[in-house]
Amino acid sequence: MNVTFLLNGETVQVAADATRTLLDWLREDAGLCGTKEGCNEGDCGACSVMVTDADGSKAFNACILFLPQLHGKIVRTVEGISAPDGTLHPVQDAMVAQHGSQCGFCTTGFIASMAVAHHTGRTDHDDVLAGNLCRCTGYAPIIRAAKAAEASPRAAWLDEAAPKVETPNFAPESLDDLADWYAQNPDATLIAGATDVGLWVTKQLRDLPNVAFLNRCAALRKITITKEHITFGAAVTMTEVLDVLRKHHPSYAEMVRRYGSEQVRNAATIGGNIANGSPIGDNPPALIALGATLHLRHGATTRDTALEDFFIAYGKQDRAAGELVTGVTLPKSAPDLRCYKISKRFDQDISAVCGCFNISVREGTIDLARIAFGGMAGTPHRASAVEAALIGKPWTQETIKAAATKFADDYAPMSDMRASAAYRLETAQNLLHRYFAERSGKATNVLEVAP
Repeated sequence: MNVTFLLNGETVQVAADATRTLLDWLREDAGLCGTKEGCNEGDCGACSVMVTDADGSKAFNACILFLPQLHGKIVRTVEGISAPDGTLHPVQDAMVAQHGSQCGFCTTGFIASMAVAHHTGRTDHDDVLAGNLCRCTGYAPIIRAAKAAEASPRAAWLDEAAPKVETPNFAPESLDDLADWYAQNPDATLIAGATDVGLWVTKQLRDLPNVAFLNRCAALRKITITKEHITFGAAVTMTEVLDVLRKHHPSYAEMVRRYGSEQVRNAATIGGNIANGSPIGDNPPALIALGATLHLRHGATTRDTALEDFFIAYGKQDRAAGELVTGVTLPKSAPDLRCYKISKRFDQDISAVCGCFNISVREGTIDLARIAFGGMAGTPHRASAVEAALIGKPWTQETIKAAATKFADDYAPMSDMRASAAYRLETAQNLLHRYFAERSGKATNVLEVAP
């Protein structure tokens, strides 16, 4: 595959394998070793780079970013963050002044993430840097550096025009072309953000000879908001999803804020999170609780299905060979929705349990209940027995206490490195009590409760 992009101010053309990562190419071919390999799975941020396109500048993990995803874009590594005459970027100056670096291994990734935030005017530094791990200085001097750089002017040298490129045959722009190609190549791998597929390559060392990239398909990048519904195209990134959810579904949005990291959300897509069928994906429980509809296409044939029916068993979804997920539609409003992500780390961690509740109460009686969990079974699915124990009952602590015992009828969770089966079951029960307390006006968020 022939890939063209702008790297640190210069146009480069690369004949690359489809799954060659930017990190490997930078270090092995381009001789740019400032971008570090740490975890090689998108967790530590040592490989962070700045990528700019028509949607603006964002930070990405180079270790799970494939070269074809960069076609027509602008890339800045730590070597290109300073000015052409050697003048340091404001965040570099601030890191020196605030003693934000010790061993220096993670520093290059921090600089890339901080430069993106500075360039885009963001000051939510804890969120911006949640995907960059430091084991030496700790975060205090780094956050001080980010704050110190806020008032400095934007770096003009980072404003540059992307190279003009032709549409590549490995990244269809038309949904019709993509659907026809995939129907004819049902064994191929579709790559959206590569936050999952990237690990197939870097950790499982899998060979993916036949792939198509979805990031240039405009129909899959579309967000449609009507009076009653929101439809996300399958290739809408989780960063874009978060921006929409903040207005319409704040509890769901707060969960997505903890979905991966800034770098991961910039690449990961809502369709990819659904289509991979993971039992611990964070989007499906929320979408099931909302009664979302999934859209699929095979060739010229389209169909819709309730999202909860898409997950059949562990590793098995209701999707035919050569059929692709094109989008998902959810209600625009659901004021009763609450989502709870339970994980060992607050930021950037896989859920041990993810529970989402959407319970409607009219005149003191529960008239609707949709409850869904991830991490409790081989697939994300509804707590039907709990729902049945709630509907038609009074909205009281006694009703909640009785219904909570029914989780054992809905789920038989497993024990693994993230949590024991007993912990998961008890946590699910406790989350129902937390939902009741929160809906009753009590403070339940540990980030908001003060002594």
